[in-house]
Amino acid sequence: MSRERFQAEMQSVQKDFLKLCDQSIDRLEESFSALIKKDIDTAQDIVKRDAEINRFEEGINDRVILLLTRQQPVATDLRRMVVLLKAASDMERVGDYAVNIAKETIRIGNEPFITSVELLEDMCLKATQMLRQIVDAFVEENTTKAKEIAELDDQVDEMYGNMIKQLMQLSSLKPESVPQITNLAFICRYIERCADLATNIAEYLLYLKKGQRFDLNN
Repeated sequence: MSRERFQAEMQSVQKDFLKLCDQSIDRLEESFSALIKKDIDTAQDIVKRDAEINRFEEGINDRVILLLTRQQPVATDLRRMVVLLKAASDMERVGDYAVNIAKETIRIGNEPFITSVELLEDMCLKATQMLRQIVDAFVEENTTKAKEIAELDDQVDEMYGNMIKQLMQLSSLKPESVPQITNLAFICRYIERCADLATNIAEYLLYLKKGQRFDLNN
């Protein structure tokens, strides 16, 4: 395969990766909106469409592996391929967490929320902000934006801790509501994990540009 053909294929794979990112983040926002609105129909539809994002990620993997077999990439190209594989995997997991939130929404059903979900909304807004920022940073190969992700992750972690503490207090005050408390706690965890995945991708970008590994979670 010629160098020009290889570069064109890599650009095409990166475009597919960006489509995967958009789909996964949109799905996360859609699932959280369904939770807040108690839109069970939308939640069920999100669950049914789970395989779409999985197939998209598998397609990216197949294309990168095919490129590896056809070309002996230089160090920078190899790092880019590794980063694309890992980042695509993490973005697919964002889609999985969106499905998990939809499933918890179905379990809660039309029951009134036992507590304010404002903090939960703030968590989701911050997590999606992180995900969209890291996608922008990825396109621009902007390491400054990538490093900023760690600060946002700390904010999500703090909100997560406060929300879990609030739910645990409720569990002793309202033992009859433990099922919904459990549902909400799981949703908190899924959102927190999405923020962690954004941080992971920020680390991958730094590895791509700097050639060394960074730990932004410390």
